[in-house]
Amino acid sequence: MRATRPKSSRIRQSARGMECQVRVPGVCNRDPDTVVLAHLNGAGVGMKNPDWQAAYACSACHSWLDGGYTQTVTRHYRDLLHLEGVIRSQPLMVDEGLIVIKGAA
Repeated sequence: MRATRPKSSRIRQSARGMECQVRVPGVCNRDPDTVVLAHLNGAGVGMKNPDWQAAYACSACHSWLDGGYTQTVTRHYRDLLHLEGVIRSQPLMVDEGLIVIKGAA
């Protein structure tokens, strides 16, 4: 059975117009109008991680993450670039009040 969740969250909506944070060399189109939220792989088929475990990715980088990498690099390298994108995206989400860190000043 597939898990259900809201189609659009504040974090997902915030992606449009942001800079791509995945920035795959030779792939990134740097077009903020195509940026979407690219989730890290979930625990199983049809499962997505929470929105805060995702990166702002342009359409080209998102497509590459979803399988375009297989002919050029290892999955480990793909995962590294995706995680770097998440690390760059999360502070932007915190700055916009989309992620709140309890107890932080």
